[in-house]
Amino acid sequence: MSGSFQNLKDRLSPSAQRVQEALRARGYALTVIEFTESTRTAQEAAARVGVEVGQIVKSLIFRAVHSGRPILVLTSGANRVNEQRLASYVGEPVERADAEFVRAVSGFAIGGVAPLGHPQPMETYLDQDLLRYEQIWAAAGTPNAMFALTPAQLQEITGARVVEIQ
Repeated sequence: MSGSFQNLKDRLSPSAQRVQEALRARGYALTVIEFTESTRTAQEAAARVGVEVGQIVKSLIFRAVHSGRPILVLTSGANRVNEQRLASYVGEPVERADAEFVRAVSGFAIGGVAPLGHPQPMETYLDQDLLRYEQIWAAAGTPNAMFALTPAQLQEITGARVVEIQ
């Protein structure tokens, strides 16, 4: 990790603490780190923790067009989601969710959506490209909070279906 530890917050914000508690409740001894600088984009996050952009997990929420149900996609920071391919997994067209929908279904603002700690379960897909890394970093409830884990832990925590996402 880069030398950014001197720029850590003293204690976690309520949203980051909620993610930390969700991890502990599931039996994971993973640690949420909250920085004073932004980790909102995959590039910012990778620079902050000193890893490749591909090791950053983007937690993106889509809305199924007909049913309106939320779809969570956990994709590599280096990839873009192919919405037609995602629609084939979901069984109906999908669209990017707006900020209001994202907050309503996840409890988090865009830029800080964690892969867990949501008020409701979501159908979840995991980008197979994340599996090639030993360690990945996911957002933890705020645009400057993250935690490290393995791809296997991410799949286990979320119950995600591993798919090709690009």
